[in-house]
Amino acid sequence: MTERLKGTGVALITPFLPDGTIDFACLEKLVEDLISNGINYLVTVCTTSETPTLSEEEKDEIVRTVVRVNRGRVAVIRGLGGPDTRELLTSLQTKDFTGVDAILSVAPFYSRPSQEGLYQHYKTVAEHSPRPVILYNVPGRTGCNIEADTTLRLANDCPNIIAVKEASGVMNQIMRIINHKPADFSVISGDDALTLPLLAAGVDGVISVVANAFPKEVSTMVRLARNNDFAEARKIHLQLLDFTQACFREGSPAGVKALLSLQGKIQNCLRLPQVPVSESLMNTFRDLIQQ
Repeated sequence: MTERLKGTGVALITPFLPDGTIDFACLEKLVEDLISNGINYLVTVCTTSETPTLSEEEKDEIVRTVVRVNRGRVAVIRGLGGPDTRELLTSLQTKDFTGVDAILSVAPFYSRPSQEGLYQHYKTVAEHSPRPVILYNVPGRTGCNIEADTTLRLANDCPNIIAVKEASGVMNQIMRIINHKPADFSVISGDDALTLPLLAAGVDGVISVVANAFPKEVSTMVRLARNNDFAEARKIHLQLLDFTQACFREGSPAGVKALLSLQGKIQNCLRLPQVPVSESLMNTFRDLIQQ
């Protein structure tokens, strides 16, 4: 499975209609667009999907739609995490994982567990998960950091934990994991702006937000870097950098949804508390597209 996590994964947005319902027709077209432009795998019902605003029924229908449209062409990852270990185990026992290759499980948020608590949480999840588990470390959102030694301990102790998506932005921490991890454990960038330097340091790829709007460019950049052609990869990285930085200026996924709407791929609709970006940022995107 770790071979299928090398390259570019996309953290899928959820397209909405103006009345707040999910635009499944747009979702299907987006999945086709991403696959046809060279991405390696799809990550469903993740942070970028606005999952806190989705019902369980909506999440399940999104996953079923992505699996159906995908038809086994690329790997499909399902986001499944939360602050209550027992509730998460219930989901692992009751959800339908047909067509799902692995689970991306965010660190327990709000409660800020100790490193031992994080270890025991993920060890328990791995023991009960019907699919391989990818750790997701994003302390800016969860309020807690999975330290390098905890990630390495889980990587060595739990065969069903196969990777970590690292979005801490702490280069020394990420490089320590790369340096000491088991050979069959993948390290994945969770930060678009840091993907190229992290590829140089040895990560296996990225789970990207910006690739929703620029799948060909991001997947090409990652492919070039993984083939050690950093001169060409750097050109694409720098071309995308202003877009990448602007995408997160007023929150995610509001930025990338604004871009997708300017590309004519979705309507610029979000669910509260997310709101569309300001007109000033929209004008920035328009200027960048013209350039």
